[in-house]
Amino acid sequence: MIATIIRQNRINFRFFKNSPSSLCNSHVVFSQFLLHFSTSVTASEISPLKHRSSPASSVRNPKKPDLVISFLKQAGFSKTQVEKLVKTYPQLHSANLENTIKPKIKIFKDLGFSSNDAVAIISHDPWILKQSLNKKIIPSLSTLKRLLGSNEQVAKLLKRYGGFLKTNLDNNMVQNVEILKNCGVDMKQIIPAIYRFPMFILRKPELVKKLVDKADEMGVSRSSRMFYHAVRILSCMTEDTWKLRVRAFRELGFSEKDVEATFRNSPLVLGVSETKIKEVKEVLLATGKYKMSCIVKDPISLMYSVEKRYKPRIRVLEILESRNVIVRWPCLSVLCRVSEKDFFEKFVGPYLDHVGDVYVASARKGDAKQIEDE
Repeated sequence: MIATIIRQNRINFRFFKNSPSSLCNSHVVFSQFLLHFSTSVTASEISPLKHRSSPASSVRNPKKPDLVISFLKQAGFSKTQVEKLVKTYPQLHSANLENTIKPKIKIFKDLGFSSNDAVAIISHDPWILKQSLNKKIIPSLSTLKRLLGSNEQVAKLLKRYGGFLKTNLDNNMVQNVEILKNCGVDMKQIIPAIYRFPMFILRKPELVKKLVDKADEMGVSRSSRMFYHAVRILSCMTEDTWKLRVRAFRELGFSEKDVEATFRNSPLVLGVSETKIKEVKEVLLATGKYKMSCIVKDPISLMYSVEKRYKPRIRVLEILESRNVIVRWPCLSVLCRVSEKDFFEKFVGPYLDHVGDVYVASARKGDAKQIEDE
């Protein structure tokens, strides 16, 4: 009887070994089997199973997952954070606690990071625990601190994106920083880029060099603060995406030279999506006060929020005009660029009885829409 069950479980284990989705069940089934027959089955009878399938080896230490979880909780990870770690990194249960998990958490403390920062960083990207301590984690932390200046700044960065600890920074980020510096880009621009656009700064240096050459070909001056923005915007686009973007601008009335001039002077404008271009165009033309030529003359107008900037201001101006308070609308650059404070003082404050409630309601609606979009 026992021999028959053992043979059946050998078959089951061969199946489970080749079926990852059933692996967890195989642990349970086989563990229960060993418990039930532990007094009857000899070591020689079960040893073939132990060698045939690696999952069975975990039976030797059934408390190992509990030890890992207990250590994480003692290290400051909350229940929710531990659940995320296990969900993202299922192999955590079978990881070597002493040689794999503990050293990678301890190194943060050894290098001067607070326990809270270490927990937050690892919780944000559990795959950090899979990285080599000596080849990636330690060198990357050292490089980031040297570049950013403090553990606080490194922690701030890694809480946003842990990918900096999953790569050899000497092979990408360090080289890219030097490429940009050699192009005249100031570190005051490079440091914020590391926080805001980590995928850009971690690109292959060979690609960044090609993007620099492309920006040069398009006439962007290296002495301009726009040079960095030009390179980064180009990094976000494939050749097809660039063609679609240029076509969208041409449909607005931009000539080829207009597009090139816009890219040289305000490269971020070329980062505006086709959807956003359409939304801005429609809301401005619908007023009857602005034409396509206004947008061509002031392409930066395409970068402002439809919900938070254009609609509240346009609504105020419509009411003021309908009540004969104003005769002429401001030019497009004033409509979009003037600060919130200046717009309020000129068009809202003096006419609170007319537009106060409408302006506040429109602005709040824009805030709510932005939160929904995020």
